[in-house]
Amino acid sequence: MKLLDKAKAAAEQAAVKAKEGVEEVQTKRELHATFGELGEKAFELVESGELERAEFATLVQKIRDLKAKLAEETPASDPGAETSSQPPAMPT
Repeated sequence: MKLLDKAKAAAEQAAVKAKEGVEEVQTKRELHATFGELGEKAFELVESGELERAEFATLVQKIRDLKAKLAEETPASDPGAETSSQPPAMPT
């Protein structure tokens, strides 16, 4: 019986660690998404002229270049083409 109790305790401990790991991954994903939202807002403010920071110049230009590249790669006649500036949703 003692061996069975030890195995049960180990399984419960493993389940708790797995749950904590899942929660950590979800928190990291949410943090990453929030940083993305902040970046999009900052980009919008730079584009509108409300925010001017020299240290953003390289990243802002990279975003412009990537948006232009996407516009070139997306056929205008494709009605199902994504037009959102949001990245695709992460699978769950």
